[in-house]
Amino acid sequence: MVLPVPLIRLQCGVNSYDWGKIGNESAAAKFASATPSNNLSIQEDKPYAELWMGTHPSLPSRDVLTQRTLLELIQENKALLSTEIAERYGDKLPFLFKVLSIRKALSIQAHPDKTLAQQLHERDPKNYPDDNHKPEMTIAITPFEGLCGFRPLGEITHFLETVPSLRKLVGENTSKSFQTETQGRETSSEIEDVERNKKALKTTFAALMNADKQAIESASKELLESAHKEGGEFAGGGGPSNSGKELSELIIRLNEQFPNDIGLFVQFFLNYIKMQPGEAMFLKANDIHAYLSGDVIECMASSDNVVRAGFTPKFKDVQTLVSMLTYNYAPISEQKMSPVDYPYATLSASAYSSQSECTLYEPPIEEFSVVKTTMKKKGAKVTFEAAGPSIILCTEGTGRIRVGSKTEEVKLGYVFFVGASAETVLESEEDDVFVCFKAFCDLSDGDGRNGGS
Repeated sequence: MVLPVPLIRLQCGVNSYDWGKIGNESAAAKFASATPSNNLSIQEDKPYAELWMGTHPSLPSRDVLTQRTLLELIQENKALLSTEIAERYGDKLPFLFKVLSIRKALSIQAHPDKTLAQQLHERDPKNYPDDNHKPEMTIAITPFEGLCGFRPLGEITHFLETVPSLRKLVGENTSKSFQTETQGRETSSEIEDVERNKKALKTTFAALMNADKQAIESASKELLESAHKEGGEFAGGGGPSNSGKELSELIIRLNEQFPNDIGLFVQFFLNYIKMQPGEAMFLKANDIHAYLSGDVIECMASSDNVVRAGFTPKFKDVQTLVSMLTYNYAPISEQKMSPVDYPYATLSASAYSSQSECTLYEPPIEEFSVVKTTMKKKGAKVTFEAAGPSIILCTEGTGRIRVGSKTEEVKLGYVFFVGASAETVLESEEDDVFVCFKAFCDLSDGDGRNGGS
């Protein structure tokens, strides 16, 4: 089967996990329900967590017209990927595109690098179904909050000194040793100092994660009592990144979701990050994180491997998590990405005059990049140069998409696959804002072409 025009409207599945937003409050559910399906009828009391767009076999996207999976179509038409991508990634999309709608905390987790992923998959394929790594990028579409990466060491020291229940769990000797080992070297960039700091951080974090259940339960009650009682003075008034009030409220909220969980204490080691719509962050393989609330666009290497250790009823693998982490530590500002104008798109005159824009989010890997297109006037157009395979999702407004001689209407929640080497045109049909996100892989050299820079 040869496709004359490589434009396919997709029907995409949505997962129902406990942490998802309920009913039509979930962006993932709203987007999924925009495409009729015999398998989906949004229930107002059911959580909807993740919309999956891609070829991953756990929840494959389908051609709306034929109901064949995108993976089948790609494997029959390798030109849809390009020869180079097909050969390098085994005749499947190298990325998985998602929308996450988060009502309660996801697990404290990390995703393995390629070497560890292969080892885990071979050892335990039930809990680690893929042999691929899973670096991921997150772009907020509503206000978002999460725990991402280790805090600067000085902040961790501050909490060990001002949160008695945390210090008890870590242990007095381990806490003192961390302070001694890192004092005066917290911000040093010398290789020897950084490695020494990481070793001390790993030892201290391991002590926390290996605390026994009874000790965690006792410490949690003490922590919660302090959060209620101290308010703005909690944790010594917070620290340079977060206020005491902010942290005390977070403790109370997370304890309602996961009572007496080790995650209540892990947050003192991790950056508590907030993002507004359009802001983004990138997480390398082996970076620790936990998403707490909001709706986000997420793009990742095509894998479903997760190593969990808190805020979850699912399988936990504490020892693997502790051993695999990078133990990189940095302030919140270094966790966030700096998007730029996308250079391989041409705005029409009306798009340009209305300050429409194409914004590129480019992580330092080759599997994917994402472009956010915002059209601000009826008739505004953007033309994307031919590139690698892409998936396009509309998150706001209405418009049209054209590839070659084929034109389709675009509404909120509509998802399209566009094959490689095809010029793509998006056009707004109303004066209201028209927003689309395009995930793509292009192994050509150049900025915005997945050069892995």
